[in-house]
Amino acid sequence: MPLSLYSTLSRSKEVFTPIDPANVRMYVCGPTVYDLAHIGNARPVIVFDVLYRLLRQVYGEGHVKYVRNITDVDDKINAAAKANGETIRALTERTAQVFHEDVAALLCLPPDVEPRATEHIAPMIEMIERLVAANYAYAAEGHVLFAVGNDKEYGKLSRRNRDEMIAGARVDVAPYKRDPADFVLWKPSPEDLPGWDSPWGRGRPGWHIECSAMSEVHLGESFDIHGGGLDLIFPHHENEIAQSECVHGGKPFARYWLHNGFVTVDGAKMAKSEGNFRTIRDVLADAPGEAARLAMLMGHYRDPLDWTSERLTQAKQGLDRFYLALRGAATPAKNAKLPGKVEAALDDDLNTPLAMAALYEILGELNKASDPAEKARLQNELVAGGAVMGLLQQDAEAWLKGGDKGAADIEAAIAARERARKAKDFAEADRIRTELALKGILLEDGPGGTTWRRAG
Repeated sequence: MPLSLYSTLSRSKEVFTPIDPANVRMYVCGPTVYDLAHIGNARPVIVFDVLYRLLRQVYGEGHVKYVRNITDVDDKINAAAKANGETIRALTERTAQVFHEDVAALLCLPPDVEPRATEHIAPMIEMIERLVAANYAYAAEGHVLFAVGNDKEYGKLSRRNRDEMIAGARVDVAPYKRDPADFVLWKPSPEDLPGWDSPWGRGRPGWHIECSAMSEVHLGESFDIHGGGLDLIFPHHENEIAQSECVHGGKPFARYWLHNGFVTVDGAKMAKSEGNFRTIRDVLADAPGEAARLAMLMGHYRDPLDWTSERLTQAKQGLDRFYLALRGAATPAKNAKLPGKVEAALDDDLNTPLAMAALYEILGELNKASDPAEKARLQNELVAGGAVMGLLQQDAEAWLKGGDKGAADIEAAIAARERARKAKDFAEADRIRTELALKGILLEDGPGGTTWRRAG
């Protein structure tokens, strides 16, 4: 079946047809680097990483371009740097590095391009100038604002009425605005904050114009997919559409708009403002990144996902089962065929829970198989099916041994147990086995000797 994606713009699933199959283009809003990212921030990174992998599988690695930006000029950054007593550059470099380390631990591929807002000020100013010249924006008291009332298409993504727009945008009521709903494209900057020279004086860009300019530079005036979290539909993505389509004479901006649901805690959205968040670092201290990734993929990307320790434990135990079945598997052939049921599930709007169910079916068949050739075939299917979701690509022994922490001591204890067994000192052999079990080390005796793994 062809790939179908639910587009927020049409409120329906649509068959994905790229503008150019040889150059499939996707833009996803990235982090504002002022603090450590929480696990809710990780959801779009993981979701669109799966889509990126799937697109590469379908169209070829060299025919997909994934752009995810970094916002490194923002009022939150300014406030955090002041509160921390560090320079803005030091703060943004430090938090960007941690973000990269965190999402790499979640097994996310890096985007093809990762533009930074501060490196794209010139195209932002140029885009604002074009909007002013076309009467879609105006200058007032050092600010430049987008004139919402001049865009007859404004609101087509969020489908909010005017009152909802004004309330949802949390716009400031300012005397220089012609309309309360007008939003900032450029604003003045005092000398103690980042600023750039412009036709309207020293200042800095508004948040929305940043993504419009960066996506145009790296993907062109029109591209295939724009993604992000549900909270970005309004005002951020609504404003991006307005700016980009008005500056290009109505030419479509992005053809498909994808939005992931919130990560929640006890039903409430995880947010730093609510104090109910766990950083990615916190989660990685409790479980491997692959377990956190699977925990996120256990729910459909458009649904809310309640983050619990039980969900994380369940994901870790599930991966233990898969890696146990992959123990001793030969390296699968490169570009092994994606199992049909996994492909069909992902083609249906990235249905990762259904894709995981298909992998569990293969796992069940593998655990029942006795023919070596059949087992090898099923192991290859597991690895190929896992690859498109960023799962099951690690060495099975390394996974089961928890990264080999203390492996030498464990191997020495197993050797001592084997010597005790050969000497028929079964009491000592049982003592060693019990001692290891209390440390979470499970031994498995077989024809080829004793193997071990860490308990889930």
